[in-house]
Amino acid sequence: MTGTLTIAGLGPGSEALVTPEVTAALATATDILGYAPYVSRVPPRPGLKLHPSDNREELQRASEALRLAAEGGQVVVVSSGDPGVFAMASAVFEALEQAPRYRDLPIRVLPGITAMLAAAARAGAPLGHDFCAINLSDNLKPWAVIEKRLRLAAEADFAIAMYNPRSASRPEGFGRALALLKEAGCGERLVIFARAISAADERIETVTLNEALPEMADMRTLVIVGNSQTRRVGRWVYAPRRVE
Repeated sequence: MTGTLTIAGLGPGSEALVTPEVTAALATATDILGYAPYVSRVPPRPGLKLHPSDNREELQRASEALRLAAEGGQVVVVSSGDPGVFAMASAVFEALEQAPRYRDLPIRVLPGITAMLAAAARAGAPLGHDFCAINLSDNLKPWAVIEKRLRLAAEADFAIAMYNPRSASRPEGFGRALALLKEAGCGERLVIFARAISAADERIETVTLNEALPEMADMRTLVIVGNSQTRRVGRWVYAPRRVE
């Protein structure tokens, strides 16, 4: 096998937040695979084949990437943010587990700036102490698991970064998540709604959980719920380093 497979993170949106390592991998790639909006961020050029696909075709995409690399391609699978955070790196290794003939293929994972970190930087330092990340999509796990993790995160007083809060196909889930956190006694915690971070239509809004509405989020929004000690300093939000 003369090809290689790279799994790369394109960051949250702005070209300025793509790492030089990822830029170099894209420059030498023969094939780019990924969800169509992410593939469209890679400029076409002679010798480069773009393979856009639907958002729910991760495993098929990963299998195709392995095949192309085994045939000699310099293949790059792209994700937004970081490929290891609710993205394509896990799908590629799942496909690899099912296809042991590809296990000697050179594979590397190139990190990117995930939405959680980009949003936190814009807001200040809301992840400055212990935190967790929870994907609110129930496409690959039951809603009961999401509820359990939210309750335990609230009980442990973690700041919580919530990915994929509200889509057109499941608009009710985020409202249920907010209600659960209110029932857990988090109503006065600060909540940051960070939409389209680093894009032209970027928007950040901070309210208390009691003031938060489901309609304030969509699939382009990263939501951070602060811990019990998270506070404002002017327009900034931060979590103190010391727990009292």
